[in-house]
Amino acid sequence: MFYVILAVVAIISGAVASLAGFGIGSLLTPLLAVETGLGIAVTGVSIAHFFGTALRFFLLRKHINGKILLSFGLTSAARGLIGALLHNVFQNIVLTIVFGCLLIFAGTLGIIGISEKLKFKGAAVWIAGVVSGFFGGLVGNQGGIRSAAMLGFKLDKDQFVATATGIALIVDVVRMPVYLATQSAEIASIWQFILIGTIGVIIGTLGGEKILKKLPENIFKKTVSAILVSIGILILIQR
Repeated sequence: MFYVILAVVAIISGAVASLAGFGIGSLLTPLLAVETGLGIAVTGVSIAHFFGTALRFFLLRKHINGKILLSFGLTSAARGLIGALLHNVFQNIVLTIVFGCLLIFAGTLGIIGISEKLKFKGAAVWIAGVVSGFFGGLVGNQGGIRSAAMLGFKLDKDQFVATATGIALIVDVVRMPVYLATQSAEIASIWQFILIGTIGVIIGTLGGEKILKKLPENIFKKTVSAILVSIGILILIQR
């Protein structure tokens, strides 16, 4: 039964990520942690995350906003890795609750249309990258806070998802060798979960990409905002 649930959630997470630029780790990690423990779950899901992100990157590569990728993206990814290194040192329930509330707050601003009036430019782009990346890495959910910050950029739906995907892929490429070098035995012990999760994420990614094409531009950011609120509520419920 767990295999079936894992496959279904993996498909859903892949589809969500195709619409919002994040969601695989947020949805799959807590589920897998029930069977494996949180530490190995993060590592296992990172593999499914890598393949889903790489596929999404290939499908949307022509829409990447290079300027935002090189400014906000690289800054966010670098600070996210630093935050991730400090994750075990500073992680506590209060920080996670604050993070979940921030996602709900950012998503609510998007739903009521306030985020569309924001516009990051100049130094604000770099600051947004530093803050969102570091805090996301510290809490262990970079994708959610990154997409929340990206609502402040004037991007169409394809640019939004493609650029968020490009940033996520940078993080994956850097962290995957570390995981493989330090936790290869643990990864091998849950290969069946990883395989099911990866296949599910790929199926969901392909399906979500088709939905993205049909999603009207004028409701795209509200959809992302609703996903942010949902993920934020999920984080609070888990705690």
